[in-house]
Amino acid sequence: MIYRDTVKPEWVDYNGHLRDAFYMLIYSLATDAFMDGIGLGDEARRTRHRTLYTLEAHISYLRELKEGAAVRVDARVIAHDAKRIHLYLQMFEGEGVDPVCACEQMLIHIDTSGAPRSAPFDEDIAANIAAQATIAAADASHAGRVIGLPVNRR
Repeated sequence: MIYRDTVKPEWVDYNGHLRDAFYMLIYSLATDAFMDGIGLGDEARRTRHRTLYTLEAHISYLRELKEGAAVRVDARVIAHDAKRIHLYLQMFEGEGVDPVCACEQMLIHIDTSGAPRSAPFDEDIAANIAAQATIAAADASHAGRVIGLPVNRR
């Protein structure tokens, strides 16, 4: 578990469910917690002039959440290279074992000392990411899905 929160009243839509945008907010906050865990917390980002940007995100909504629901997020590094992390996150209600939502993100390491540009991870951060990749924190059954309908080419 890397992050916990509670569904706030202002996050709920006209159907009484967690609004889709706030699933991503929760995942964004969980990604911040992941950054803390690999050594890229707030102070490190400022002193090293490094951060992570999200290049792409894909969310699978599996079950609705209602106001007041306790949520937790688990994360797993699916893959990584010198500059990128493929992160898989699952959201659970309370202490439940079945995910209510899944999200995968492609993150890129950024040097912020000038104009933002991609940069290889510092050695200690790369080692922390590699260590995270060896932890089987979650089943990644919703990773790699494609959105699409057949294109009608009349």
